[in-house]
Amino acid sequence: AVAMAEGEGLVSVDYEVSGKVQGVFFRKYTQREAKRLGLVGWVQNTSHGTVQGQIQGPTARVRELQEWLRKVGSPQSCISRAEFSNEKEIAALEHKEFQILK
Repeated sequence: AVAMAEGEGLVSVDYEVSGKVQGVFFRKYTQREAKRLGLVGWVQNTSHGTVQGQIQGPTARVRELQEWLRKVGSPQSCISRAEFSNEKEIAALEHKEFQILK
């Protein structure tokens, strides 16, 4: 079998974004950007003032959203840090869509 080139396979990665990210429509914009890129997963506010979630999709697209979470965010947000963890290759998507969790 031919190995899939970088960007072809599916990956799953968890993220947590710190800074001024609550009360600035961060979850809504993250969902919108994820849908634009064709990614699935979820996003939610945490009790300690951060936003966290999981992204799944083609590697190249996931990288795009990671960059967006690191540098862009919602218009009124102020991102101090975006951390990514538990990255792994997956055989199939584990979510149907990109959801905002309460």
